[in-house]
Amino acid sequence: MALSGISRVRRQLPTSPWLFAAPGLLVTGAFVLYPFLSTLVNAFTDRRTLIPGQFVGLANFRELLQDDMFWTGLRNSTLYVLGVVPPLVVLPLLLALLVQKNIPGITFFRSAFYTPVVASIVVVGLIWVWLLDDRGLVNSLLEAVGAGRVGFLSDQWLLLLSAMAVTVWKGLGYYMIIYLAALGNVPRELHEAAAVDGAGAVRRFMTVTVPAVRSTMVLVGALSSVAAFKVFSEVYLLAGPSGGPAGEDTTLVMLVQRTGTGLTGRVGYASAISVVVFVVTVVLMLLVLRADRKEES
Repeated sequence: MALSGISRVRRQLPTSPWLFAAPGLLVTGAFVLYPFLSTLVNAFTDRRTLIPGQFVGLANFRELLQDDMFWTGLRNSTLYVLGVVPPLVVLPLLLALLVQKNIPGITFFRSAFYTPVVASIVVVGLIWVWLLDDRGLVNSLLEAVGAGRVGFLSDQWLLLLSAMAVTVWKGLGYYMIIYLAALGNVPRELHEAAAVDGAGAVRRFMTVTVPAVRSTMVLVGALSSVAAFKVFSEVYLLAGPSGGPAGEDTTLVMLVQRTGTGLTGRVGYASAISVVVFVVTVVLMLLVLRADRKEES
């Protein structure tokens, strides 16, 4: 009896892992794989919201090349990556070094730095709109000290910079936690040996800390690059659905949302833009990984 029970269990083992993985696979297939394949197929059709559409080949991509708004979105998304990634690679590391020390009250600062991460992006956006509006707190303070009002949300470039500041402010705590985990694996003996050799704090940071967490910096750079290129909420909340003055602050993801939604939404054209966003993000990841491997070699 016992032997027959063991053999029955052994016969069931090969299928058991798939039974445990089935719920996750179904969710991934329904909400990740199917939408991805559907978007890829729709990119080559003229589908609209209520119209299935027909195959049009590369017509949507040829139209992209002649669409000024697409180039505006590509420019803004690229500038967003260039403006957001360097601060999100460096500043969270400095914060992690500060909160790594066990001093009285440090738990409060760790929680304070991490609070924006768990805060709703809608709430964060409304707070920053209240601060930076023409009649907001910042402009009221500037006017009180005799300076003129600044169009943080009405000037094309200031609005984009303001959205970048929101992204950096909200992402500092998240990447700080990643750096804290990496700093915990740096041997203390390396810092002690460098201190014995007469290295100061800055030199120890450049010769010990940075090389030890370089792989983590690459990871943060890759994650923040992809997130920055796909930015939507920050610019949408600060600039509004129109994308700022004359739509000059529109990003690619905002263009996808604007083009592909509504009863007359051009789903096929929006899918083509989505494919471009996907390709660019993959290229960004590959460039970061290639630069990391080249530096290692």
